[in-house]
Amino acid sequence: MIRELLTNVARGALSAEEAYDKLKHLPFEEIGGFARFDSHRRLRTGFFEVIFGQGKSIEVIREIAKSIIAKGEDLLITKTTEEVYLAIKAINERIKWHLEAKAITLKQRKEELDGNVLILTGGTGDIPIAEEARVTLKMMGIEVNNAYDVGVAGIHRLFDQKENIERADCIVVVAGMDGALASVVAGLVAVPVVAVPSGIGYGASFGGLAALLSMLNACAPGVACVNIDNGFGAGYLAGLIVRKKQLAVSS
Repeated sequence: MIRELLTNVARGALSAEEAYDKLKHLPFEEIGGFARFDSHRRLRTGFFEVIFGQGKSIEVIREIAKSIIAKGEDLLITKTTEEVYLAIKAINERIKWHLEAKAITLKQRKEELDGNVLILTGGTGDIPIAEEARVTLKMMGIEVNNAYDVGVAGIHRLFDQKENIERADCIVVVAGMDGALASVVAGLVAVPVVAVPSGIGYGASFGGLAALLSMLNACAPGVACVNIDNGFGAGYLAGLIVRKKQLAVSS
């Protein structure tokens, strides 16, 4: 962001006063006494700050979103509701609601990364978490393919995805019940597998705890496990893996 500002000043596309107005909010901005927007997040990590919607009021989310959008930054709100979307969509007409992912997005910066992430789910009940990962990856500018409902109860459905599996630079696996799909996939591929235990399952699955323990105990190497229902965390981790690979190739 700072490099971009300096370049625009040098080109005459931005006045020194305008640049100062943008810089004065770095490295973070106080918003309404309840939030501190981390405007240096992309500079440090390569990815913008995301709003975790759960537990936040509509008013708080609206004010944070307004600040993010005003600075020309991308907007991603996870674990949110359509009610929030309806309350903030007037800020910018391009704001989108992703029903299955329970996410709100606005893409303002154009960037594309080479690389491909494949998202797999054990069953259709896992799709909302997979969609959260997919939306996150798309906001990172990464190509995403998906194959849903390819769990171990009908393993032949997974083998039908041979072409997609071979193309992937990283694979995200979302599964509930026994969470066995992550270990099976890791035993078939030569790329990292990001495992996401979902809360789908009968009583003894303990809301995803059984799948979490299964994924943490995967006998196949190459599996990294995020928290239960953390589609965003899985997408983000997969995106960083792809991004790091591309930076290594380009250098």
